[in-house]
Amino acid sequence: MKVKYIYDFIDSFAPFRDQCEWDNSGLLLGDMNCDFSKIGFSLDITGETVDNAIAEGCDLIVTHHPVIFRPVNSIGYDSLVSKLIKNNISVISAHTNLDKSPLGVNFVLAEKCSLVNARRFPGESDASMCFIGEIKETNASDYARLISDTLSTHVEFTCPDRIISRVAVCGGSGGEFLYEIAPFADAFVTGEVKHHEFIDSNLKNLTVIKAGHFATEYPVIPYLCEKTFKETGVLCLLLNQKNPCEYIGD
Repeated sequence: MKVKYIYDFIDSFAPFRDQCEWDNSGLLLGDMNCDFSKIGFSLDITGETVDNAIAEGCDLIVTHHPVIFRPVNSIGYDSLVSKLIKNNISVISAHTNLDKSPLGVNFVLAEKCSLVNARRFPGESDASMCFIGEIKETNASDYARLISDTLSTHVEFTCPDRIISRVAVCGGSGGEFLYEIAPFADAFVTGEVKHHEFIDSNLKNLTVIKAGHFATEYPVIPYLCEKTFKETGVLCLLLNQKNPCEYIGD
């Protein structure tokens, strides 16, 4: 089977043409006409995931974060890119195109966060990659605790006493979108939020729940692995990857 088959499959529900201008999604290592027999899925390319792919006999890896993102000035013989090339492993990275997909990162995160009637946030800006939906009315503190348990992460949040029922979600670095979302939601779950955005969320009476970049994006990887297997019949497996962040305390 050719790499192009999986590229076209992902493109069918997360078109690569939809990626942000600054992004580098697509086939980043290998050739469309390369043969492959087994796919490994991971959020990132790390030493651990590459070793796991080699051990498991994967000759194609699908990631969310691009294996090559910024311009590369040199490639060392001991680099991850070099190791992938030496082992004839192709890499497809689906980044912001998967963020924007109606069946991508935020679709899965909305399910994890117990949203019902979840739908894309309206509009033409990048905030439209967010999902918004409803939950059973609850206290913001209780909901933050639920998110922590569900995503197996530690959270920071604002407006703890607010009663919430309408929630927006955005995996990864979504703090910049809170200004567009604030008039339409009681709470916003995302991965990364800057200090001044936390302050502004208090002023706007919006509960913002910062749950970590890894924790809010990783759930799409098992989903993508299962979807690819079910709809293509190709051998698929999850490559071992741990949250790179460690936390102290409750």
